[in-house]
This record gives sequence, structure tokens and C-alpha cells, in this order.
Amino acid sequence: MGPRSRERRAGAVQSTNDNSALSKSSLAARGYVQDAFAMLLVPGTARRAPLIHRGYYVRARAVRHCVRAFLKWTCASPDGPLSQILSLGAGSDSLYFRLKTTGRLARAAVWEVDFPVVARRKAERIQDTPELCALTGPFQRGNPESALCFESLDLHILGVDLRQLQRLDQALATAGLDATAPTLLLAEAVLTYLEPESAAALIAWAAQRFPNSLFVIYEQMRPHDAFGQFMQEHFRQLNSPLHGLDKFPDVEAQQRRFLQAGWTACSAMDMNEFYRRFLSSEERQRMENLEPFDEFEEWHLKCAHYFILAASRGEAVSQIMVFPPSEVYPRLDPATPSGIIPAEVITKDSQGPDLKRYGHASALLRPGIILSAGGFGEQEGRHCRVSKFHLLSRDHDFGWKGSQIHSWGTGVQWDGRLYHTITRLSDTQVLVLGGRLSPVTPALGTLRLRFCFSKREDNSMEDLRVIITKASPETDCTLSRWRHSTTEVSYQNQKYLFVYGGRSVVEPVLSDWHFLHVETMAWVRIPVEGDVPEARHSHSACSWQGGALIAGGLGVSEEPLNSILFLKTVSCGFLWESMDIQPPITPRYSHTAHVFNGKLLLVGGVWIHSSSIPGVTVIDLTTRLSTEYQIDTTCVPWPLMLHNHTSILLPEEQQLLLLGGGGNCFSFGTFFNPHTVTLDLSSLTTGQKELHS
Repeated sequence: MGPRSRERRAGAVQSTNDNSALSKSSLAARGYVQDAFAMLLVPGTARRAPLIHRGYYVRARAVRHCVRAFLKWTCASPDGPLSQILSLGAGSDSLYFRLKTTGRLARAAVWEVDFPVVARRKAERIQDTPELCALTGPFQRGNPESALCFESLDLHILGVDLRQLQRLDQALATAGLDATAPTLLLAEAVLTYLEPESAAALIAWAAQRFPNSLFVIYEQMRPHDAFGQFMQEHFRQLNSPLHGLDKFPDVEAQQRRFLQAGWTACSAMDMNEFYRRFLSSEERQRMENLEPFDEFEEWHLKCAHYFILAASRGEAVSQIMVFPPSEVYPRLDPATPSGIIPAEVITKDSQGPDLKRYGHASALLRPGIILSAGGFGEQEGRHCRVSKFHLLSRDHDFGWKGSQIHSWGTGVQWDGRLYHTITRLSDTQVLVLGGRLSPVTPALGTLRLRFCFSKREDNSMEDLRVIITKASPETDCTLSRWRHSTTEVSYQNQKYLFVYGGRSVVEPVLSDWHFLHVETMAWVRIPVEGDVPEARHSHSACSWQGGALIAGGLGVSEEPLNSILFLKTVSCGFLWESMDIQPPITPRYSHTAHVFNGKLLLVGGVWIHSSSIPGVTVIDLTTRLSTEYQIDTTCVPWPLMLHNHTSILLPEEQQLLLLGGGGNCFSFGTFFNPHTVTLDLSSLTTGQKELHS
């Protein structure tokens, strides 16, 4: 890499500090953390989205946890040596000021290092801000020719490129850092921006230079799944690609990285685990209630792709219990996949528009005709709540083709709802229940969609028009909910829609249910016995033996569930029955499900207790034994995000169509699965295929 390329890369990395600083400022302004100094250190303001707030919140709490563990142990003895914090790539972070104002620097001092332009800018900001100078006390400005930009009794700011280790070593020694004293090294999202050889040299240098130290890093991992690939593409577009992820893709590899570089002990975990192990339920609930929120999939996926690591050197520092053992967060890795299910793209751009949206609903109107409605997606070159309907139709000569259609002929227009359900009533009618316009605005009224088919003049594929009418008044609040399920059940030879769970503006998770008589469109009461299941949303529901199978979902405290429930028909109504599945499924949500040949298929979704990727879980409903299948995406040209999608079972073809899916992926942008994909289920009926490496 030439000098100009290095300069451009350095500038791009520096810009990530500016974005991060504004996010931290927004975080404090919304009450996620107490930080009166973030806004003083950053010019300008920005209002970030709740998803970004959550991501920066868990990062801030993880780093705070490590810093407090270090200071609590090293500053416990009044006769011991002074402690040191060396923040590498400190940027505009306010750590020093937060520690100083809470009295945690009585026996400690802070050294900060970043690119010279970043360090000088921060030093100038402190000098020009009386509130900050009051905390630093008397200070000296650095010589422009020197690496030292700012120096007070307990704060030292240095401008050094971390790739220049000899210069860094000399500058720290000149600034008074005692390499033999207990030292905490912090590197938040720093090493991953360095070339692998530079990062390796920095880790080894720190191990050799500080014999009594703790090294804490926070950065990205898991590059190989769909979210990880999208995350990497985001940073490549910013000209600050992530390095080392292929070589160190998970926490185990990161731990080996530090141990092999000379660190004597190391522990690490992803942010899902940290959030549930080291934050109290009260603190989690406080954070979760700060803002309306409905992007759980991306929150959990973001936390699964970042980790916190603490490596120690020296017998004394190694006694610090940064991450003590806990049974709060058990690892629940699924069984090794016993087979593969091939995936293929079935639509191309030349065959009409693909379904690029998530949070939508889909229904098989009749063989070869699939309608999808609602969701958030691409429309006319922009991202928005989608008003057009999508029709996927099959021509036996040309395969599947996609088309966009509008409603017409009535005063009722599609309202742009997400996370609703669609139930087929006939070849020409479906019922739309629930949904939301925003996390604080439910979609009002149940809609009936009626379809008018007509042959084209050339007698080719049918055109489709949609007429929308209200099936219930807007004052009917029974379905003021979203992320619920709607399943057809039978009672006394009558068909009912069983509406279960979901979320509402008032309740973050619902446990109630309702029965809608299909013929009269009237809500009725039917007795249901048995223990009331745990409240949930984003679960799956399938019709089976006149009742309903409910699988997984997200429960209270935003915790994924692994229960399989059967709403069983009995003489007096229905009975809740909990199914004992062996081995138990990994807790998951935002998946889809179907009953196929006496087996319950759970497709995709999100789970947080495992580092593997959800594929297809197959549960034999007779033996109640579960088996894992891996989805082979070799023939799928781009990452396949299997959450917020829909799926349609084609039993005669032994296929499952996956439509749409994706989400707003933290600060990386919005991802939509670009193609409709088919899964070949023939291996579930003709015998298991061998799992190929």
C-alpha cells in the first residue's frame, strides 16, 4: 500500500471516530448513559436511531464494566502503586472525564493515543472548554514537534500512529508512563482497522512492554454469515475495511490470538452474552423502555457480531475477575446438522421485479399464484413502507415471474402496514389482520383483499387487480397488535382463525388469543384449558390436526423461547399442551414454519445462544425428535438473511419458497434479500443426504 493509500485509509478510519462520537453524544442525550461530557467534546449534534443507541449502549456498558473491575482491584490498597489506563485509538471518548468526576482517578492516571490530527483536535477542544479544564486542572500544551498534545497531572494526550510502535513506545515513556505499574490497555474498535501485521505487532508489543497489565478490546467478528458479510461491505464502502476477521472469526480464535502473543489469561464473549450476564434485569428493563423499539432481529445480530475481550499478564492482574463464571447464560448449541437442504435462486431480474422487502406477509392464492403485501422495502428507487403488492406467478414454460400491482376501484388504499398477517379465504380473497405503521402507531382495521384476474390480450400470464375493503371498523381494537400469528383451526366442524400473541403499543409482549369465525367474521369465545403459555411475539404458527402448533418466539425480557406448544382440539374446545422435543430446539424467533409429511419445519430466524447460523430444524411430530439441517447457499449469489421473511410450502413439488427478508442492520444500512429462493425438501422424504464439508 502506497503513502497516498495509507493517508486515505487513515482519513477514513478517523471519520469513524467522528461518527462514533456523535452517536455517543446522542446516546447520552437520550438517557441511555450518564455522560455530561460527550457533547462538550464533539461539535454538533445528531439524533441517532434507537437501534444505534442500543448498540452503543451495550458497548459503553461493557467497557465500563472492565474499567471498573480493573480500578476496583488495582486501587483497593492505598499503599500500592498508582494505576494507569492507556486508551489506544481514544478519539473523542470522554472516559477520563467520567472517571474524574466520580472520583475514580484518585490513584490512577490516563494516557490517550490517536492519530496526531485527532489528538490535537481533542486537546484544543479541552483547552477551549472551561468545564473540561476545570476537571483536568493545570495543564501544558504540547510542543507542535512533539507527540504530546496535552498534559495535566492525570491526563496525557498523544498523537501517534499506532502502527509506529517504536515512536509510540518512546512517546509514552517521555510522557511518564510507567511500564511496570498496573496498566489497563483499552482498544475499542481499533485493532480491526489495522493491517493484520500491525495489529499482531501491537498485541505482542503490549504483552512484552507491560508485564502487569490487562488488555481490553471491543470489535467485530463472525464475518462469514449474511450479517457479517453485509457488515464488512459497509466498512469497505467507507474505505476502512475490517482486517483480521477471516483469521480470527470468533471469540475462541480471538482468545488464542492473545494467548499465543504472550498474554497469560484471556476471556471473551459476544455482546448478547455480556448484556444478559452482567447487566441486571432492572437495568435492562430501564434501557429497553427508553424509546419505542421494534428491531429486535438486528439488535441481537449486531450483538452477536461484536465481542468484548479481556487478556491479562502478570500474576497480580490475572487475579482480576473481569468476567466471573455464571450460569445465567448457558450455551445452547444445536446438534451437528445431519443433512443439507439445497437452496437455489428461482427469479432473475429479467423475469420481473424481485420481492425486496421485509416485515411483509405472503399467501398462496392458488397453485402458482403467490401474493405478498406490506412491509418495508424498495419502491421506485427509495426505501419506504411499500404500498404496491407483489405477485409471484408460475408459468410452466418460463418458470416463476414477479410483478408489482396496485389496488384500484375503492376509496380504501393500502396503509403501509408491517408485521401483519394474511390469511387466504378463497382463490380470490384474503384477510389482513393487525400490523403497525410505526412502533407507536398500530394499523387500524382488518382489511379484505379481493382479486380480479384477467387474461392478457396475448393470452399469456394473468393480470391481477386488488380491491381493498374494510372487514372491521377502525374502532375494533382486538387486533391492535403486530408480530402476532394467525392460524386456521376447527371446532365443531366450523373454521376459525386463531389469533395469538404479538405486541401492542401498550404491551411489549402479549399472551392473549382470540377466535374469529371465518364465515360470519365475528369474534367468538371458545373454551381453552391448560396452562397459559408464556407471552411471546415473532413466533411461528401452523395448522395441525384441527389445532395449532406454536413454536419459539421472543418472550418477556426480549428473551428467545424454545417451547413447542400444541393447541389441541378437545370435546369442550381446545387444550394447551407443551410438546417435549428431544433434543430441545435452540431458542429462536422471526422464523417461519410449516408442517410437511408429518414433520414440523422451522426455517431460519434469529437465535442468540449459539454462534452457528439457523438453518432448518425438522421435528417429527410422531416421535417428537428434532434434527438440524444446514441450508446450502452455494448457488445463492448473495448473503441470505433468513429473518423477517415469509415462506410458502409447495408440498407436491417438495419445495419451500423463501420470499423477502432482511432488516435495518445497525448503522450499516438496510439489507434486502435480492432474490426469491427455493429450498429442496426432497431429502426429507427420500432419506437424509450426507452433510458435505
